[in-house]
Amino acid sequence: MSLDHRLDPELEELRRTVEEFAHDVVAPKIGDYYERHEFPYDIIREMGRMGLFGLPFPEEYGGMGGDYLALGLALEELARVDSSVAITLEAAVSLGAMPIHLFGTEEQKRTWLPKLCSGEMLGAFGLTEPGAGSDAGGTRTTARLDPDTDEWVINGSKCFITNSGTDITGLVTVTAVTGTRDNGRPEISAIIVPSGTPGFTVAAPYSKVGWNASDTRELSFDEVRVPSANLLGERGRGYAQFLRILDEGRIAIAALGTGLAQGCVDESVKYAKERHAFGRPIGVNQAIQFKLADMELKAHTSRLAWRDAASRLVHGEPFKKEAALAKLYSSTIAVDNAREATQIHGGYGFMNEYPVARMWRDSKILEIGEGTSEVQRMLIARELGLPVA
Repeated sequence: MSLDHRLDPELEELRRTVEEFAHDVVAPKIGDYYERHEFPYDIIREMGRMGLFGLPFPEEYGGMGGDYLALGLALEELARVDSSVAITLEAAVSLGAMPIHLFGTEEQKRTWLPKLCSGEMLGAFGLTEPGAGSDAGGTRTTARLDPDTDEWVINGSKCFITNSGTDITGLVTVTAVTGTRDNGRPEISAIIVPSGTPGFTVAAPYSKVGWNASDTRELSFDEVRVPSANLLGERGRGYAQFLRILDEGRIAIAALGTGLAQGCVDESVKYAKERHAFGRPIGVNQAIQFKLADMELKAHTSRLAWRDAASRLVHGEPFKKEAALAKLYSSTIAVDNAREATQIHGGYGFMNEYPVARMWRDSKILEIGEGTSEVQRMLIARELGLPVA
């Protein structure tokens, strides 16, 4: 494969378009939404009109005919300004629509994908439970098939589910135990649950440290009934399907983390030029210059890592290790850069009116969501051929 990560004209035009949108539309508004813990519906509608929610999907389903590289470029540019908006797009595409695209029947695709691609509707994926996060195999939510009605009957709960309770959320795909395998392990399947289904309850939004303009909820299922045709993919393959979704999603999160890290550089360079101390800009001080040089180095390296993983995915090459490497590195340096940006800004970095305060609050979750840093290290070690305990 080529090691040339320069963008072709079409992708560069996309990147530039999203960059302008982030600075001209998102930046002036998002701080107020963030402080109010309010979902930015007007921004999301504009992103839908731009086609961002359909970037990696075929045109026949209302998509833009792009790929994960295109999605990553959009996520990086959005996250340079704000992560709440970026994670809304990431979750809607990677977790909401992508499972239906990859594993759905033709009828499921034609039913759901057009609205998901347009941003008219958001989808979510319910995997995490109070007792099953990194250990997704510990799922306790159950689904039994009622032979009399040919319906799945779902009981259980999910937590930390992004995009699950907005006014435009249309579905949540839920992993549930649907039986027991011959080896005694649970059989886990994925089932589409439309919003508003009786017995499906969406809790109030969480009070979060960061990502305050995004939607995150706890879900509960009490004798929730959906048609058997709502099974997504093959019965018993739900866990394997989600592992595939996570592998791809890590590239998207790596792009988002890269954007946050680069945004910290952007804001800190600007501040270092404007802020004067002892009669001169603080940017002339070598201590500040060295911090910024290291921050730029980390963001640049992170960008190469996620683009390499995305390129491997696009070209049909193995990418599991590269996705884990990119996700681990980008999340680590996002936290590093956010901390250093706050330090450069001094007391102002602790004030919410400055973007770096938002970036500092938003960065830590990147080391946890879509596979913790510890899980990434386990995956990398396995890909290196080390023995599994």
